[in-house]
Amino acid sequence: MTTRFHAMKPGYFLRTFLLPFVILIIGTDGATAQTYDIVVRGGRVMDPETGFDKIANVGISGQTILAITESDLKGRKVIDARGLVVAPGFIDLHAHGQTNLENSLQVQDGVTTALELEIGKYPVDHFYDVREGKALINYGHSVSHIWGRADALYPDEHMLENPGPILVRAAHHSAEEDDRQNILSSMESSLAQGAIGIGFGIEYTPAVGREEVYRIFQLAAKHGAPVFVHPRRGREGDPASGSNLQQMQEVIANAAATGVGLHICHLPSSAIQDTAITLELIDEARAHGVDVTTEAYPYTAGSTILISALFDAGWRERLGGVDYSDVVWTATGERLTEKTFHAYRKHAMETDDPANVIIHFVPEDAMRMAINHPDVIIASDGMTIRNNNEHPRGTGTYARVLGRFVREEGAMSMMAALRKMTILPAQRLESYAPAMRNKGRVKVGADADLTLIDPKRVIDRATYKDPMVPSDGFPYVLVNGVVVVENGTLQEGVFPGKAIKGKGLAVLAQ
Repeated sequence: MTTRFHAMKPGYFLRTFLLPFVILIIGTDGATAQTYDIVVRGGRVMDPETGFDKIANVGISGQTILAITESDLKGRKVIDARGLVVAPGFIDLHAHGQTNLENSLQVQDGVTTALELEIGKYPVDHFYDVREGKALINYGHSVSHIWGRADALYPDEHMLENPGPILVRAAHHSAEEDDRQNILSSMESSLAQGAIGIGFGIEYTPAVGREEVYRIFQLAAKHGAPVFVHPRRGREGDPASGSNLQQMQEVIANAAATGVGLHICHLPSSAIQDTAITLELIDEARAHGVDVTTEAYPYTAGSTILISALFDAGWRERLGGVDYSDVVWTATGERLTEKTFHAYRKHAMETDDPANVIIHFVPEDAMRMAINHPDVIIASDGMTIRNNNEHPRGTGTYARVLGRFVREEGAMSMMAALRKMTILPAQRLESYAPAMRNKGRVKVGADADLTLIDPKRVIDRATYKDPMVPSDGFPYVLVNGVVVVENGTLQEGVFPGKAIKGKGLAVLAQ
């Protein structure tokens, strides 16, 4: 079943249908007389916010787009974009890898902003501080409910020194009333530090009660902050857990009751066989005014860490009937057996080794249904790189959509795909993260985060066997007006990425 989200933001009709050409400056003296830092010349400029789609020149000074015109522009540096699409830089809402190692592969996949919003970070200010002035691309994160919860439950333990065992204990620790108040306090103080909302991995914390989740939704709503949720997981016929659809209904009901902005992470891998009806549920919720969005990545395998509660007893049934052989141990690339599964998990628990694995369990039709849905955001869920055998989604998600779904299969237009990679994620965040109002767009006044695409060549090259191979077909990528990829080559010694933060203290001070 194909569904479409009907609820649109205020001004959508005006922006989309009446103003497709307002960003074009046609040969004005001011635009053509000055010399820009960078001119992107002769590319097909595509702006998904307005629908603008013309051959034009783009003038950039500092980090800002100052001109878009069919007239010639003078620049200290000129990029020949003939035959290329000039698009907004891609915005990845779900990127666990938050170092320059992961960023170096992300930016070669067209990504200019990569955010960790599902699991988030904790403490928030620490993770912002360690990246300031050192990032290839724009970065940011939500506050982690999982980590903040563990800190509230075990305040005397050193979270950053030995996180694995603490997180496992906290995942199975029910919270009493005093505990819940401490958790709320840790979430609120983290919003004050600039977190971009609250990130939930509810499946990874099976002891978390529904009241705890609801109270945190209320807290987020109080401050106008969005929530990013990996829902619980259930299975049909299990009255103790319910179906995956019921777990989606929990968070959508919370959003409807509180008015909070809700983003559901990696829909196909959360809903599995319930993907079609969950898309219908989201569509109807939006039609009735609930602020809910979702995302997908173009692969039929997921990835997580072996010590997580996802692999507690009953995991094969919860994941739709998978077996041990559907799990790949990324350290060696081997498929697991029952014996090696238990041995590796025990070792990981004892040594605090996160132990990444890849799980082949997402139905092909569910993945395609979500990717092809016009209002489902593209997000990678790229993992932190701990060895050279991680999931290829952190390397090739965006090129895979553009090369396979757009060019090879014709499943969607270039503009439709770009919309899912740029303006939709920007709009998801911009009411709470003001910097996003100038991201995801190619228009005068916007930040010069630009991805230049060769539509005839763009393709992912990362595979499950060789996942660290960069994508092809992004000859130039600019971040805040700085060229980070030039002629297909990653540039050394440039760190133009800036922090994306929530309103923080401005909200809390009201």
